[in-house]
Amino acid sequence: MSGPRPGIEEITIRGIGVIEDAVLPLGPGFTALTGETGAGKTMVVTALGLLLGGRADSGVLRAGADRAVAEARWIVPEHGAVADRVDEAGGELEPVGNGTAELLVSRSLSAEGRSRVAVAGRSVPVGVLQALGEELVAVHGQSEQLRLKSPAAQRELLDRFAGAPLGELLEQYTHVHRRFLADRTELERLSAEQAARTAEAVELRTALAEIEGVAPQPEEDVELAALAERLGAQDELRIAAATAHEALSAEDVGATDALSLLVEARRALERAAPIDPELAALAETVASVASLAADASSDLASYLAGLDPDAPGRLEVTQQRINELGVLLRRYGPALDDVLAFADAGGRRLLELDADPDRIETLAVQVEEDERLAVELADRMTEVRREAAERLGSAVTAELADLAMGTAAVLVEVTSRDELTATGRDVVQLLLQAYPGAEPRPIGRGASGGELSRVMLALEVVLAGTDPVPTFVFDEVDAGIGGAAAIEVGKRLARLAGTSQVIAVTHLAQVAAFATNHLKVLKGSDGGVTTSTVQRLTGEERTAEMARLLSGLTTSESALAHAQELLDLATDAS
Repeated sequence: MSGPRPGIEEITIRGIGVIEDAVLPLGPGFTALTGETGAGKTMVVTALGLLLGGRADSGVLRAGADRAVAEARWIVPEHGAVADRVDEAGGELEPVGNGTAELLVSRSLSAEGRSRVAVAGRSVPVGVLQALGEELVAVHGQSEQLRLKSPAAQRELLDRFAGAPLGELLEQYTHVHRRFLADRTELERLSAEQAARTAEAVELRTALAEIEGVAPQPEEDVELAALAERLGAQDELRIAAATAHEALSAEDVGATDALSLLVEARRALERAAPIDPELAALAETVASVASLAADASSDLASYLAGLDPDAPGRLEVTQQRINELGVLLRRYGPALDDVLAFADAGGRRLLELDADPDRIETLAVQVEEDERLAVELADRMTEVRREAAERLGSAVTAELADLAMGTAAVLVEVTSRDELTATGRDVVQLLLQAYPGAEPRPIGRGASGGELSRVMLALEVVLAGTDPVPTFVFDEVDAGIGGAAAIEVGKRLARLAGTSQVIAVTHLAQVAAFATNHLKVLKGSDGGVTTSTVQRLTGEERTAEMARLLSGLTTSESALAHAQELLDLATDAS
């Protein structure tokens, strides 16, 4: 048993245009959306545009509403591009069986213009909707007709028709072309800057040689400054140490010094200690002080012996070193750490600059090879496109014969230029030949609005065989046509619905008759504000709506009979 077909199951609209609150039950097949002028049929397309990541304009809010909301429930493949994008956004699909899953999407717009988007239960940027929309829906309306006039859109249509053979070539070409552009840009930059980079290398080499010649060490400037200060104060340090040493331990016989006084004090205390034991403890304290004084005297003697007799010479050498470092600090500082960092970064940069000649030579070879390969792939794409162009033109022309354009032909012209672009070097142009022998004209200038609608429909019917889209939305695809041509449009939409979901906003009964699901936008009024709702039509209600579309009458026996006849014709044709 097969599962649900991919497509939109239901759309809920609240506060958009004249629609206060409406639910559109869609499902698979062909859904026709009809209604009186001004009832709000276009608002349905507007809501769908919001769900596909279109521009959010607070002007779409219903009068008096503080928020507009569009929600949709999609059936999508459980695995594939859509599922991957939902997973990347942090959402989670709900499996519904047979390899399909349910996807919930909503978008709200406040009166202040703030937009909120949710996909599969997660808040996401609007760009996620745009990416999903490319996988889920193809919308055809006036804006799409304008887009069809662009060479880029026409090439995309041909590439869709050409299918996998072209897609594989285009993927290979895109990879090579991007690499070619990046390497060519780098080669041009290196070549243009070669003289400047050579001069930079010479300057860097000189600077690094100067720094290497001095060979500074981390924190060396701080240490040298402290050393210079000590060397410059040798006489002052010698006098201070000698004075302190003499005070502690005089060398002259009979001189009074600290050690002699301490020894005398200890002896006096020791003599009296037998009388009062407390003095014994004090005598030990004095003995400790005397011992410390003796140690200090010894240390001062060592310090005096260690003072450099050649301090002036060492000071001169130290000052010379400080001066050498000062030159580096002025040129590459201000701190010694900056000098060392400059040397480190400069060394790496010099390696890069010294590698320029080899890099330029390698890039030149790579660019030449990639250009050759890109040209080869572009030529192969041209062959595939030209072959596909003939088939596409013939197939669309055959479709137009049944759309009241029997004398017209569509020609798909592929011309090549020398320049390599992101998609090859082909320019694709759709031409419309109004009748045999007429001069083919670009479709944007040679087709009326109604003819352009039919060409678009014919294109999608043909493309559905090679590159089907889950859902097609046609807004006024029947504009400018009627009668037999409208019936053929209805047949084509029904045929397209055999492989994809089709939603068509129409004002023609001949088109709506072929729908398997007929929705009507009903317009009401409370005396001040117009309010629209959506109703699914079946049985007599559908017949009455068909009669209204045909003649504007819903109760006329002849109109109802004509409407039923048209419905029967559509049923037999399917």
